[in-house]
Order: sequence, then structure tokens, then C-alpha cells
Amino acid sequence: MIWITGSKGMLGSELCRLFTENKIEFTGTGREVSVTDYNALETFSKGKTPDFIINCASYTEVDRAEKDIETARAVNSTGAGNIARLAGKLGVPLIHISSDYVFGGTDGNERQNIPYTETSPLSPAGAYGLTKAEGEKAVASETDAFYILRTAWLYGFYGDNFVCKMLSAMNSKESVNVVCDQKGTPTNCSTLSKVILNIIQNHTKIPYGIYNVTDLGEATWFDFAGEIQKFALKAGILKNESCIIKPCKSSEYPSPVKRPSYSVLDKSKIMKIPGIILPQWQESLESFISSPLINAVSLNLKK
Repeated sequence: MIWITGSKGMLGSELCRLFTENKIEFTGTGREVSVTDYNALETFSKGKTPDFIINCASYTEVDRAEKDIETARAVNSTGAGNIARLAGKLGVPLIHISSDYVFGGTDGNERQNIPYTETSPLSPAGAYGLTKAEGEKAVASETDAFYILRTAWLYGFYGDNFVCKMLSAMNSKESVNVVCDQKGTPTNCSTLSKVILNIIQNHTKIPYGIYNVTDLGEATWFDFAGEIQKFALKAGILKNESCIIKPCKSSEYPSPVKRPSYSVLDKSKIMKIPGIILPQWQESLESFISSPLINAVSLNLKK
């Protein structure tokens, strides 16, 4: 049995769907068993024998975290440590989800556009990234049996994300402005979920540690938006065919936190694992937009 914390979030929901399709037994918890409360986690675990714990619980409000760092830290750092502590006590391997935002401060990679490896020095630029970096350290301090998966620019069927926001905007506006000076890798939740499933099924052959997991390639948000429009038009889910996508600079959208201008992750390590296949981000996006599931999402956004 697999225990998924944060099971009602975007990634957690995708994992629940994948496990159901593959007839894998799992249980999911959300705020009713908060990762910020160790006693609640321990109480929930009594009488259960999970084979794996997947921690998808995360505070992801990047801007809000600047004014609410204590809440972000409670979930992303203390919460991560709590679930890792319990996993260690139970003797259960843990998969913990981290972020590209642990990078992106003042470092050579960002300036030179060099993809970050698993051993690149952490350099978070804001409160959200700082608390995710603290979470990684908390996990490693509480258990040895962990997989920390860093991912980036996630989108999926079950939560608020850039793809769905763009579909809504393109259907309702004559033009949309999209940032063109931040570069990363759009990543389908399906890609990350399949990697997680592979790790669970083959973990005895996969060394514990930190792994970068995103789709392949790199893009700006402007590039990303252009491909969303192209594939949505092809799939026939855009009513407005004339929306113009305009590039703009990050400085035109003042933010409480500096977002990384370059946060591409090097996936060489995870791709050495047999059975791990990472698609190009464009291929992954087209598959997402052409899925029957996107119709329900996009129709809800059009209301």
C-alpha cells in the first residue's frame, strides 16, 4: 500500500489516477492529516503498513510566501521533516517532491544558462525556494531511505496551473502578455507520476538520493504559451482563434520575489535508470492538450 500526502493537489490527484489505473493500492491524505502535525501523522499511521510514502504536500504560493514564510516553512520544511521522521520510524522509503526554486539566486548557473545538477549548490531567491531547500535538508536529516525529486513548471488536469490559465485567457481576451525572459522546462504531472511509479516498482535497484525530474528541453513562458495555443487550436478546444500572445519582460510584472531567470534542471542522473523515459516538453504538452480529460478542465475555465 502507498500513502500519498497532499493527495488532493495537482500531482497527488494525478498519482491517485495513475495508481487506480494500474490497480495499485493506496491511501491519500490532505489537510485532515496535516504534515505540519507529527502526532496526527503518527496517529493516522497506526495499524497501517505502507510500502512507500509519497510526500506531495506543499505550500506553493510563491508570492504569498514572502509575507507568510512561517506557514510556508511549516508545510515545506517542518512538514517534510515530520513525514520523513515518521517514514524512518516505520522503516518505509519516502519520495519527497522538491522544486527548481531551490536554485535561481545569485549563482553562476543562472548567469551562464547552465542546467543545474543534483549537486549544484542551493541558492534560493525567495521564501518559497528557501523553505523547499530547508525541506530537502529536513528529509535528509530524518531518514536515509529517501528519494528527493526536484521538478519544475508542473501542470496537470486537477489544479490551477499555467496551461489552464492560458487556455482561459486565450478564449476570453484579444491578447495576452507573457514573460519572455524566464527560462525553464514545462513538465506534465503525468511524466513525474510515471517516474514515481517506476521508482516504487524498482526501488531495490535504484539508489536513494536526489534526482532532477522534468520533461526534456527548455523554454520561456512565452514559448510555452505559444505551444499551448498551437496545440489547443489543433485539438479544437479554443473558441477564440485570434488571440495574440505578446512577449514582455519580468520587470513589467512587479513581484514580491525575484523568480529565477534560468532554472533548467539536468536530468542525466534519472535518465540512467532503466525504464525511465522523459519526453520532450512539446510532445508531453500536446499529449496533455489532446487528452479527453482536458476538455472538462477547459470547459470549466470558460464559465
